[in-house]
Amino acid sequence: MHLFSENLAIEIASYYRNLALGHGVIPKVFTLVNGEGDQYLFFIDDLAMELEEENQFLAYIVQQHDAVTYARGTLVIVQKNQQYIEFAVVDRDDEDAIVCSAELTRDIDDKPIGLTEFDKTVVKKSSIVFGGLFKPIPLPEAKTEDFESLWDEMKSKILQRSMGI
Repeated sequence: MHLFSENLAIEIASYYRNLALGHGVIPKVFTLVNGEGDQYLFFIDDLAMELEEENQFLAYIVQQHDAVTYARGTLVIVQKNQQYIEFAVVDRDDEDAIVCSAELTRDIDDKPIGLTEFDKTVVKKSSIVFGGLFKPIPLPEAKTEDFESLWDEMKSKILQRSMGI
């Protein structure tokens, strides 16, 4: 597994802890890191797309930026009193992926007040619903142009930094 993948798992756990407990929000997050260590992070909800188009867009971004790893996370609600923050880190060159999960506790006003440590599990990349974003996807030219325009529009609003080696 690439060093960026291991570091990304640690970083996303901290990021979610800060968002949940410090700001009371748990957005759907997507981030990727390319071979030079450039990282891009944004909220998936901001895309306002249907799931299939969203997955196509994320695959487009992963491939256009020659990502070596990416992560996607969300809030999982089993029952009102049983909620988890879960994310998976998928590495381009490894058959395994890292899945992390932490239980979220809310107070009576539904405000996040506690988050367990993230349990880390290694699973087969193929078992993750969105684990195939590295696979080339054929897109019509018009769709590619739409995605390119959307990405250019988004760049000023997303977190972009270097994890540099």
